[in-house]
Amino acid sequence: MSNTSQRVIVGAIMAAIAVAAAVAEHYGFHAVRYLGILVVLGMILEMIMAIRHVPQEQLCQNKNWLVYGGFLAWLFVMLAAINTVATRPWIILLLLLTISGADIGAWFFGRMLGGDKMWERLSANKTWAGQIAGIICGTVMALLYGLLGTDTFMPQLMWIGISIALLSQYGDLTASWVKRRMGIKDFGHILPGHGGMLDRFDGWIYALPLIWLIML
Repeated sequence: MSNTSQRVIVGAIMAAIAVAAAVAEHYGFHAVRYLGILVVLGMILEMIMAIRHVPQEQLCQNKNWLVYGGFLAWLFVMLAAINTVATRPWIILLLLLTISGADIGAWFFGRMLGGDKMWERLSANKTWAGQIAGIICGTVMALLYGLLGTDTFMPQLMWIGISIALLSQYGDLTASWVKRRMGIKDFGHILPGHGGMLDRFDGWIYALPLIWLIML
């Protein structure tokens, strides 16, 4: 099975899980919060396991221990954030739609249009065309969320969509930078075609804590 096929199938399964969590929320079970906490705990575990496999001499080079430790500490910030933000499932849905739209748009149009690379040293496949397309697609998803939820055009969602879509892409780049310093391709292999939990949800790295900060 090709990597693209695996990516599509696993993506469909994750979408089905998200729908099931939304249905459970409708019936009074806080599935979104528990699922979000489980995902972030998985990200933390993957990072710990990745650090454990880094050679001792590499940890001491170029202050890598500070980079790895700082990134791991930030994941615990994400854990605190999801514990609060997920108490309002509609916010998680907005984040999910916007980040998924940005991710799919950047991947699809980046491959289709090609063009100049953003930071080839960090990620060989990311292009400026993909980033712009990702921001547009993520913003469109945020606006559609408002239209479907309220039947009205909410212009403030445009700025929210742009911010979340942009932050999600820089979360992706940050994770790529950490992986490059660790000398690994994926943080894990739990999601075929997507890598690990950290690889799949790296778009939440900055967006989720920002929403948490706004809520506070």
